[in-house]
Amino acid sequence: MRVLISGASGLLGSAIGQAFEAEGAVVTRLVRSGAAAEDRIFWEPGKLLTLPSRFDAVVHLAGESVVGRWTEAKKARIRDSRVLGTRTLAEAVTGMESKPRVLVAASAIGFYGDRGDEVLHEESSPGTGFLAEVCREWESASDPVERAGVRVVQIRTGVVLSKHGGALGQMLLPFRLGLGARLGNGKQWLSWIHVDDFVGAVQHVLGSESARGPVNLVGPNPVPNAEFTTALGKALSRPTVLSAPAFALRLALGEMADEALLASQRVWPDRLLASGYEFRFRELGVAFANLLHQPG
Repeated sequence: MRVLISGASGLLGSAIGQAFEAEGAVVTRLVRSGAAAEDRIFWEPGKLLTLPSRFDAVVHLAGESVVGRWTEAKKARIRDSRVLGTRTLAEAVTGMESKPRVLVAASAIGFYGDRGDEVLHEESSPGTGFLAEVCREWESASDPVERAGVRVVQIRTGVVLSKHGGALGQMLLPFRLGLGARLGNGKQWLSWIHVDDFVGAVQHVLGSESARGPVNLVGPNPVPNAEFTTALGKALSRPTVLSAPAFALRLALGEMADEALLASQRVWPDRLLASGYEFRFRELGVAFANLLHQPG
């Protein structure tokens, strides 16, 4: 198999690339900087991109991190890196003489907005707010690829757990220092997935013809933030008696606090389960034990 990956230097792109190469796939990476090489193609979202007709699949993961205070400039980078980047790649794919069989394009459960205790499925309506708007545009940007006859899967990803980075990577130091805290009232639902299941699910939807359109990439056991906090403290043998009040989070992070830290998204992976994917890590405690007590 010949696979093209954008966002290949990030936490998830690196994991996907390594997994494909371990199975003997030929991986080419879309990059924005670095030394030229046979396995790299340079690109710039918004600028013309021409792709060689040699790929069986494209995995599109590039996007600006949402972490940080959302100034207008930061919000523009978040939107453009996703929407403009996907449009650029979509134009390149539709222009290929021999097109790939499938495009797996990143999205996020931010699509659903802040929904309280509502159980959310792929058919659920979109939410409101900046992230929900970005996700709608992000997903729509890949429509031309589907119209060109390529199967498109939009992976609405939750919090990916990895000790090497991402949300969990940022939590580990304060939790190990005994400073782990629930966020706000801790009642907001957090939909998570172990990084190994993220990789496995991407590989699964690439090979499953029944997988198309939005697919929720979350585990089948979302938990409230307070439960997540307690479980991580237990896994690290550290107390978790502190709380970070909502007003303090809003003061420090502004709009991001409400949409990324305090929003509640209780998401279920219906289409992933229906397509036959079997999760390796269904329980949070087991996932933490694997991530935190294994070498490497």
